[in-house]
Amino acid sequence: GSLITLSCLSHRAVCQVISSAVPADSILDNGTSDSSWITRLENNYGFYIGLGLAVFSSFLIGSSVILKKKGLLRLVEKGGTRAGDGGHGYLKDWLWWAGLLT
Repeated sequence: GSLITLSCLSHRAVCQVISSAVPADSILDNGTSDSSWITRLENNYGFYIGLGLAVFSSFLIGSSVILKKKGLLRLVEKGGTRAGDGGHGYLKDWLWWAGLLT
């Protein structure tokens, strides 16, 4: 067998390796076992969770753009200065803020 020297602060130990057998039930993947509910959930439904999050985020981004655009168009209909021309009237519109916060 091989000799291994272990040092810890003021202590020192020499160990001899006799065999390198590892029991099958003690092998863990990065400290987590496959029996955790998060691992099972990711293995079974990971694709569907990712797809749902992608669709939901697309819906939120799209609705945000639409709400902000409607707020800017309402400002133009009222006769306010357009944002591209240096106007800041859209900051007083609740619909524009709803789109920004979405």
